[in-house]
Amino acid sequence: MADEKMQKEGMMEEKEIFVLTDVSLITCIVQRGLADIVVNAATDAGAQGGTVYFARGYGIRERLGTLGVAIEAEKEVIMIVVSDEQADRVFERIYTTARLSTPGMGIMFVSRLEKAATYIPPEVIANMRRNRRKALGENG
Repeated sequence: MADEKMQKEGMMEEKEIFVLTDVSLITCIVQRGLADIVVNAATDAGAQGGTVYFARGYGIRERLGTLGVAIEAEKEVIMIVVSDEQADRVFERIYTTARLSTPGMGIMFVSRLEKAATYIPPEVIANMRRNRRKALGENG
């Protein structure tokens, strides 16, 4: 139903989907109020940005704290998609800047993404195609 409405209003266009396959998702969960530090560290290391949302932690660790450190239940979850070649650099920058080695500061992990898709500007697509043709010409 929504697709029909979008087609009638001219909102849907037939476009080629460009699938990104060499990407990873860095997820960082920190105490509320620290997301800006994480996103700034990630962008300084080359990430394009991130998505932040609020969450609430539950469990024994929130009541007692790890290693006796009191932990706030309110959390900020930051999700950052990066190329595989950027993943280690961004991960390390976030880890040190957000002081994740300190008990109770948070946790971070990387998930390999099978594929991702988003808007890619036409000039970037043209560059990708030009580079691919050049690589095939040199190697083929």
